[in-house]
Amino acid sequence: MTNSYGKCYFCKRTFSKKGMTRHLQSCSKRNNILETSSANKSIKKVKIFHIIAERNDYLSDYWLHIEAPATATLEELDNLLRDVWLECCGHLSLFRVEDDLYFSEPDENWEQEDMRIELSNVLSLNKKFYHEYDFGSTTYLKLKIVSENDGEMKDSSMRIIARNDPPPIMCSYCDKPATEICTECLWSGEGCLCDDCAKKHKCSREMFLPVVNSPRTGVCGYTG
Repeated sequence: MTNSYGKCYFCKRTFSKKGMTRHLQSCSKRNNILETSSANKSIKKVKIFHIIAERNDYLSDYWLHIEAPATATLEELDNLLRDVWLECCGHLSLFRVEDDLYFSEPDENWEQEDMRIELSNVLSLNKKFYHEYDFGSTTYLKLKIVSENDGEMKDSSMRIIARNDPPPIMCSYCDKPATEICTECLWSGEGCLCDDCAKKHKCSREMFLPVVNSPRTGVCGYTG
């Protein structure tokens, strides 16, 4: 795995995956926003979690930094992950927090917990937790609370504050960047196609999915 890079949404500068966490703790533009809202006594303050989400395997070039009020719910976090990275066919999902599971659509017969629980009730600083989307072709994510601050979040919604740049995916047949993935050939390691090779590929275009900046690229019907 090569070192991946991404952009800070506050200052628009680029940092490595490892460097981004350090940068966000000291980013002057981000800190100015936090300090301004914290100093304004007329603004209701909330605890804000800084969450890192990444693909949960050795190919963790896909990552997000998220700011979320501690009063937000796991359901809201699930919705954000779906909107940015995952949603393709309305699959089920779950969060795993230590030994507890929280489901997007819990089965009452199995006494499953739902996701309508505040983050502050199940998460804390430095705590790791996990997310699974689609229980067939599953995308596995790991997440961690890396810091917490007091400040204002307008309309109490969570937001992305940094994201990886699209990792390079090269064509399986030449040295050009891939733009399409043949889901039929992907399992044999030859499914990544540039524009030119896609035109000559043996499989039907119905089997193609676009290369997108998501850990779910090339999976199920995901198109970004």
